[in-house]
Amino acid sequence: MTQFYDARGNVYGVVSPQTLRQAGIDLSASAAQCASSRQSWSTAAISLCCDWPVGQRPPNSKSHRSDGLLIGPFQTSPPFDVLIVNTDGSLAERSGNGLTIFSQALTEPGLMPRDGAMLRVHHDKGEAVETSVKPAEVEGAQGFWLDLGQPGFGPRAVAAQNVENVDFNGRDVSQVKPLATLDPAWSHSQFVRIGNPHCVTLLSDKDALPSNQQMRESPLNEGLTRITYAMPTGAGEPCPAGVNLQWAVRESAQRIVARVFERGEGPTASSGTSASAVASAAWRVGWATAGEVQVVMPGGTAPILLEEVDGELVRVRLFGTARLMD
Repeated sequence: MTQFYDARGNVYGVVSPQTLRQAGIDLSASAAQCASSRQSWSTAAISLCCDWPVGQRPPNSKSHRSDGLLIGPFQTSPPFDVLIVNTDGSLAERSGNGLTIFSQALTEPGLMPRDGAMLRVHHDKGEAVETSVKPAEVEGAQGFWLDLGQPGFGPRAVAAQNVENVDFNGRDVSQVKPLATLDPAWSHSQFVRIGNPHCVTLLSDKDALPSNQQMRESPLNEGLTRITYAMPTGAGEPCPAGVNLQWAVRESAQRIVARVFERGEGPTASSGTSASAVASAAWRVGWATAGEVQVVMPGGTAPILLEEVDGELVRVRLFGTARLMD
């Protein structure tokens, strides 16, 4: 019923709305209507599609067999509507790895046009977020370029509150007190919006990067969950609607090492929009220039293309591949 795909260690289930209806999940006919009514069906859909079968959960694994669920397509020709459901039942505005996986799922039955298509992610936080996707081959790998548009920077871009301006590498960035309280090395953060909100904490020492295992353990997990998740699960600071967290350190020219703690999910092996936010933040603080930036995460390395015009970052593109899991 549900097919699972892997993109840089990020696993999503893909299921059609028709299949969910046949299984007894009460979905509306349109993705927009489904998004507005998600509290009535999303938890049941996650349980049905993403829970481990009884007795089959591997030791030390996540509580679900995937990082989320993609529901779609809602039509057989572009633009293609899709819902991205986090395992806590909330809806994401965008997921780079998720949309790469969805593009691959559209390609296999021949729905994805050769020249690409527009994907529209519907959610309950505002208007649908559009992403232009084009099939491509990079270094022998068949995948997709995702045009994530122009990023926004600073607290206002993500509706952050109760933050202070601080200096990092001669640029104004933010200090997020809940992060700095968890670790004094986490005192310099750049807010970035790439269709969804991100907080990239900039580090001078690679040893200050948290490991995914550390982020899964108490009390760090509880502290990061309060920061990351939307209210009422989260504490509402710095962002009442929650924010995705990243930690980044410059390894060499155009190469950044990062870790990710996702809103609605927790520590993850990789994230496409997080990698794009990290590359954008690196450009913003002078760690990287326009062109290709490599963002290294535990699940793999993401190539990001940054386009600059007259000193302004105007476009971010992400390349990704996905494979159907056995």
